[in-house]
Amino acid sequence: MVDLKKRRRKPIRRLNNAMKKRTIFACAFIALLFVILIGRLVYFSVFKNNIYKRQVLSQQNYSSETLPYKRGDILDRDGNILATSQKMYTLILEPKNILRSDKIQKETINALHKYMKIDKDELLKFIKKHKNSYYSVYKDELAYSDIADLKDFIASDKADNVSGIVFSEKYKRRYPNQSLASQVIGFVSDGTIGTGGIEQYYNSTLSGVNGRKYKYLNEELEQDNSIVEPENGQTVVSTLDSNIQKLAEKELAKFEKKYGSKGSSILVMNPNNGEIYAMANSTSYNLESPRDDKNLLKKYSQSQINNMSEKQKTKAFNEIWKNPIVSNAFEPGSTYKPFTVAAGLEEGILKGNETFYCDGYQKVGPHTIHCSHRNGHGLITLSQSISLSCNDALMQIAEKEGKNVFAKYQRNFNFGKKTGIDLPGEAQTASLLHDAKDMTAADLATSSFGQSFNCSMIQMASAFSSSINGGYYYKPHVVKQLRSSSGEVVSNIEPTMVKQTISKETSDKLKKYMKETVESGTGTKAKMKDYSAGGKTGTAQKIPRSAGTYIVSFCGFAPVENPQVLVYVVIDEIQKESQTNTGLAVEVAKNVLKGSLKELNVPKSNKK
Repeated sequence: MVDLKKRRRKPIRRLNNAMKKRTIFACAFIALLFVILIGRLVYFSVFKNNIYKRQVLSQQNYSSETLPYKRGDILDRDGNILATSQKMYTLILEPKNILRSDKIQKETINALHKYMKIDKDELLKFIKKHKNSYYSVYKDELAYSDIADLKDFIASDKADNVSGIVFSEKYKRRYPNQSLASQVIGFVSDGTIGTGGIEQYYNSTLSGVNGRKYKYLNEELEQDNSIVEPENGQTVVSTLDSNIQKLAEKELAKFEKKYGSKGSSILVMNPNNGEIYAMANSTSYNLESPRDDKNLLKKYSQSQINNMSEKQKTKAFNEIWKNPIVSNAFEPGSTYKPFTVAAGLEEGILKGNETFYCDGYQKVGPHTIHCSHRNGHGLITLSQSISLSCNDALMQIAEKEGKNVFAKYQRNFNFGKKTGIDLPGEAQTASLLHDAKDMTAADLATSSFGQSFNCSMIQMASAFSSSINGGYYYKPHVVKQLRSSSGEVVSNIEPTMVKQTISKETSDKLKKYMKETVESGTGTKAKMKDYSAGGKTGTAQKIPRSAGTYIVSFCGFAPVENPQVLVYVVIDEIQKESQTNTGLAVEVAKNVLKGSLKELNVPKSNKK
């Protein structure tokens, strides 16, 4: 046996200096790695936390839904709705989700059938046809009453197995009165773009900002919501009076049915502040369906419409949509005569006691320019030059004034300049007036009675208002107030007095002369039992003169002592009567004037 005690033990090997150095280096290296690792962990968890959190969240599933804003309402002066936006719903199905199981399919179809009365077979056919879709529009333009019961059911705890039903929201523009004041109100294209009228001019005011609803998974992988609420548009309160507008349109419709015309219009306004009560045109259209061919029938025959190209039809619609009271220019005729007389009175060239002899024409250079009364009016007074509408006398007055004075007052009454009315498409007529330096004797003569230059109805009515209200020219406007979507007043649009055109003394004389027009002159059909009235008739021969076509008009006001309403009627080419029959325009104006005074509760004149 081997004696273990005698066995030699192996000597313990001690670390030498080289081994110690390697050990220390290895430990230090490992320690450094730990420090670097800890440092990186701190860096990512503290300094880069938000960046990587966003990256992680961006990779998570989320969905967003647009929350549409409500376009602002348009109201008349009494708060009646002229235009509004109705919330509509679209039923969207997710066939892929509905077909996940037989139970979900069955209960979802049952719910749609029970609460929305949708045929089960049609539903199933639609779902299977779009089986791979997560978004399929099933029905559009649903009212809340159509979907309310189903929405309530889905929100309850009884609809656990109902899936794949979504309702999206949008607003549809509605016009309760359909065609009432169509060219003043305008309509909306593509849901957000105002076309014509107030809808276009105040588009940015009526528009709002869409909101958005987000659904996403948060850091805890739970579904969360985030909502940015929509900002609704502001409400626009117009100066229009719905009852006066209806009256004007009714009278125009009666006239068109009986006599017909190439086009007719009525403008009703407050001569003391520029507020527009009504604008009626024979070419009105249905605001609910502005692109319907039926709207063209007021101006074109069905055969003409059928033969139109798309380009021609678009042009025809644009003609129907525009507001001729603002956008069309024409020779005003004798309604301009009071302005010629006003210039003479204001400059002291006329005193008011003058007389003129009318022999039926006036020789101006090589031209013979006739009076409306070819046989002549004989000896007449200054007031009769207006009340009898004598061209001869007016040419004599303009000759006394001279072209510089005449042109000065023509521009002083704002002819040739835009009125600045808050509606789109106002006619530019600056190039349609004669400058004094270029005005010939014949130009001066014909301009004195409203020929050889153009203006729009809104220009004439605004100037006419200043001639009867004491000489104050107000900027015409169709909007008086802006309100927030909650009904609070954002701003009031106050009347804007632009300038004084003539003195009160001259204005009073003009009112007296135009009262005589109604009492014993060319406007006797405007006489009213309860109110004193004044006005001026107009007959303008259209170009080319050889065609023998005319525009007749009447601008009337009441009561004469303190005018509260001005009515301007213009009729282009009467079809079933003499085209020079101004009496027809006077009768229409009288009916509108009488009804407007009653609607506005204007006290009756103190007549004996």
